[in-house]
Amino acid sequence: MTMTMTMNDLKATLETLPSTHTAPKPNIGAIETSRGSAEIKYVFVCGMPRSGTTIVAKEIASLANCTGFENTGVIMDEGQYLQDVYPTEWACGGAGRFGFAAEAHLTEESPLLTPSNVARLHKSWEDHWDRDKTIRVEKTPGNLLKTRFLQAAFPNARFIVVKRHPIPASLATQKWSLTPLHELFAHWLHCHKLFDEDKKHLNHLFELSYEDYIEDPRKCLEKIANFLRTEFSGSLQEEVTDGYDRKYFDRWARMLKSSPFKAYYRRVVEECERKFREHGYSLAPAHPRATASFDEHKPVRGILPRLLYMGSNIFFALWRAGRELRIWVERAALIRAWIPSLKGAPR
Repeated sequence: MTMTMTMNDLKATLETLPSTHTAPKPNIGAIETSRGSAEIKYVFVCGMPRSGTTIVAKEIASLANCTGFENTGVIMDEGQYLQDVYPTEWACGGAGRFGFAAEAHLTEESPLLTPSNVARLHKSWEDHWDRDKTIRVEKTPGNLLKTRFLQAAFPNARFIVVKRHPIPASLATQKWSLTPLHELFAHWLHCHKLFDEDKKHLNHLFELSYEDYIEDPRKCLEKIANFLRTEFSGSLQEEVTDGYDRKYFDRWARMLKSSPFKAYYRRVVEECERKFREHGYSLAPAHPRATASFDEHKPVRGILPRLLYMGSNIFFALWRAGRELRIWVERAALIRAWIPSLKGAPR
């Protein structure tokens, strides 16, 4: 699926996002409105791509009586690639775009939620878990939009949702999605809008921010262990730092201050800042060494914003086309190399 977002599309998308009243920063916390009696707990770790779901899921799978996917042979050991019941993120447009596809958002009303599909989904994943353990962990970022569907399919489900600042999350995603920044920001907002509505229907939900996890991973894992009613040994599978976030915030400060395309970036800020503030985030440069501020950014008016958005869309469309052409050429070369070996094969 190919999607191009203009400035007017972005404004229309942002205008559909309701105002929300949230704390200045996502707080670590657990919400349990009901308790299941089944022995097995299914833990789904999700969030936007590049939000820290992989590292968090790995640590959760190492808790007492927990089991996760490893050495499955699929991308990032994500459950979405081990099943064929619902469409994967790539089938819905890929990273940075999947949330705009209607089929990416599933609830308990989905026609896919049939007894045979539920049984097939269970079997797809059960084969990869240690059946001696009763807390079974699955990680797929895009399941942020499928929590209600998964709760219906796995009644004793628990959801752990990781939320990361949109600047590092979007800049890290861009090298995979090859989509313009205004579209990535709109995608972040759109997906979290859907989840904010869906989470009202969830029975067991734990939310944390990537920033809180980086600051004190042991504290976060202790809280998660309590939420799952298991134990945390105190040791980490992987140490973490704030270096990755700092790298992206430094880059963002340069983009706003000295990039040849700074007018475009400043226009995106002007369009999106209010909505991100409602989630407790700001697009202002965050690193202490950053010297750019919104006060020095003059608003971009007139016809220029439309040209900036159009230019960004064209640039990334050409980049994606170039990548697809390269892949096609590489595959064609493999086929040409393979055909002669077939001609010499015994009949």
